[in-house]
Amino acid sequence: MHPPNVWRAMARPGYLLSAWPWRSAGYLLTGVVTGVVVLVGIVTSAAAGAVLAPALVGLPLLLGTALAGIPVAALERLRLRLVDPGPAPDPHESPGEPGLRAWLSTRLRERATWREFGHALLFAGVLWPVDALALAFFLLGPSTVVATPLVVATAGEAKVLKVWLVSGWPAAFGFAVLGLALLVLGAYLLGVAAGARAGLARLLVASREADLGARVAELARSRVRLVDAFEAERRRIERDLHDGAQQRLVALTMTLGLARLDAPPGPLADQLDKAHAQAGTALAELRELIHGIHPRVLADYGLEAAVADAADRSAVPVDVGLELPGRLPQAVEAAAYFVVCEALANVGRHSGASRAEVSGGHRDGRLVLRIRDDGCGGARAGEGSGLTGLADRVSVLDGRLSLSSPPGGPTLLCVEIPCDPAS
Repeated sequence: MHPPNVWRAMARPGYLLSAWPWRSAGYLLTGVVTGVVVLVGIVTSAAAGAVLAPALVGLPLLLGTALAGIPVAALERLRLRLVDPGPAPDPHESPGEPGLRAWLSTRLRERATWREFGHALLFAGVLWPVDALALAFFLLGPSTVVATPLVVATAGEAKVLKVWLVSGWPAAFGFAVLGLALLVLGAYLLGVAAGARAGLARLLVASREADLGARVAELARSRVRLVDAFEAERRRIERDLHDGAQQRLVALTMTLGLARLDAPPGPLADQLDKAHAQAGTALAELRELIHGIHPRVLADYGLEAAVADAADRSAVPVDVGLELPGRLPQAVEAAAYFVVCEALANVGRHSGASRAEVSGGHRDGRLVLRIRDDGCGGARAGEGSGLTGLADRVSVLDGRLSLSSPPGGPTLLCVEIPCDPAS
């Protein structure tokens, strides 16, 4: 299996015979070249901008200097592939509008732009000299020591590392062996230097946290799309049942009723009467199923009317006090409605309450619902009350659910869902 980066490669026995030492050297070498170019570019742009600023000609140059970190960071993300081939996402957002002005406005407001500018300054002032020193000490120095016999054969003598004068062959070959050992050590030290350098670059210009944040944002958007698609499918099923199966059952019930009237008394009339009753029961069950899938009153008149309808059908008397600015997003209305229905069903089944209340409204960009009853209390999530399912339904929309239900009551269920009124 191919190592994912230079750190993992150094932990394996085949590191010296692999391409990773050369990739590390290439990363540091390209860092030296890039750093020199960046240093020259920044110094030139800054000097020209400072000289020409009084005439306002230098303003674009100064602005270009501030934005210089963007191409440097892009190049750095490409160079990272040499020693750390993992994903290096671009942290910049796409401008909301086309054109240079929108692009500049977006870039100058982004934190990533100024972080990349700081990286470019650090690159030009500190990092490339460090890269050069690492190459000199860990690669060039040991290589000159290994080449001692060749220099002695060519020039008659060699001054190893500008310190030791060597003219004899035993000493020359001894230094060559020492150079090979230093090259082995230098290969690992080059990997350490390149890995540390790449880690700093990734932190500044290609943070995995930024990639994680982008993935989280995309997951949130996809979750919203799934919720919308789910609600659309619920409405389609409700419409098909209402306009298809329900109408056929109504027609069947009417036909059986007419046949019952025309049939003479006897076993046939009794069977038709029984079939007519069963068709009526099936029709009632289908209507209840349709109402549970997506009630027509919710689709046509909104959350306030749907909650009032649910309160009318509740086994416990319910007072309703909702103040909404109008229609809310369909997914929010559906989730809030089914939370209210499930909460009222729990009140009727478990609380022993004599009265309940549904109140709330839309404030500060959030829909707030409170379902209160004067029952015995003691409600807990995960005990068959359905509260876990309610919390899951609300959390899909980034909402939250809280419950206060001390023994002896009262019970208060509070739901908050962030949303804006539907346009």
